[in-house]
Amino acid sequence: MSDPTEPDVPPALFAALAADPLAAQLGITLEQVRPGYARASMTVGPAHLNAVGMAHGGATMGLLDVVHAAVSNSHGTLAVAQDVHTEFLAAGRPGDVLTAEGTEVHRSSRTAVYRIEARAQDGRMVATALARVFRLGTEWELPTDDSPPPVAPTQLLDPVVVIETAPPPPPVAGPGTRPAGPTPAPDELR
Repeated sequence: MSDPTEPDVPPALFAALAADPLAAQLGITLEQVRPGYARASMTVGPAHLNAVGMAHGGATMGLLDVVHAAVSNSHGTLAVAQDVHTEFLAAGRPGDVLTAEGTEVHRSSRTAVYRIEARAQDGRMVATALARVFRLGTEWELPTDDSPPPVAPTQLLDPVVVIETAPPPPPVAGPGTRPAGPTPAPDELR
């Protein structure tokens, strides 16, 4: 549904979408956003690697999710993720520049579906995702002057309530329990 001739989103919306602290932490750069389309990239560095030396799935998924957030909010209406199905197709390698593009597949007044694909600089597809959002029906509140854009629409966030509780008591031996000692060998259970 994305029209390549469609102009990019207004600069204030782009700035709000690009002000993602996790994206900054992962070195993800939001490159383009227009209604129904978004693109971002990330260079796979040492902090992005898993134990076997390839791009960690969480880092790759982070790139996909940044694009998902941008494309799903590209119409200026707040959208929140409901589901993301990701398939990892090839390993990102150290030094790879991964570029993810998201396109709108379907949009209604309340939900929308997006396809996001991440490729390495050599064209190798690393991961693909099919993602769905719930559209809140609330427009992004964007500044009209030179003030910085809001990081997130705080009026929609529920406060976090921390309830401090005492740790549970240690287990007490009772009927049907073995109060101490090793687990019996299978032949002892007969």
